[in-house]
Amino acid sequence: MGVTLVLFAAAREAAGTAHDELDGTTVGEVLERAVARYGDGFEAVLASSRVWVNGSPAEPSDTVAPGDEVAVLPPVSGGAA
Repeated sequence: MGVTLVLFAAAREAAGTAHDELDGTTVGEVLERAVARYGDGFEAVLASSRVWVNGSPAEPSDTVAPGDEVAVLPPVSGGAA
């Protein structure tokens, strides 16, 4: 069992999936593996996204363990004028 990566909106579109399971001991390692798997388009979306672990804002140096959930939330556009 690894870390569950959950992708929303443009991150999901760039990766071609809504979730995956990756190994890593930090948020940064998990995201590096995701970039290696999904490519430059995903990396571009990731650059402007917020990252959360288990429902809390996270930094690349934050540690993660098997069973944790890393969520990538790109900026949202649109809404009422």
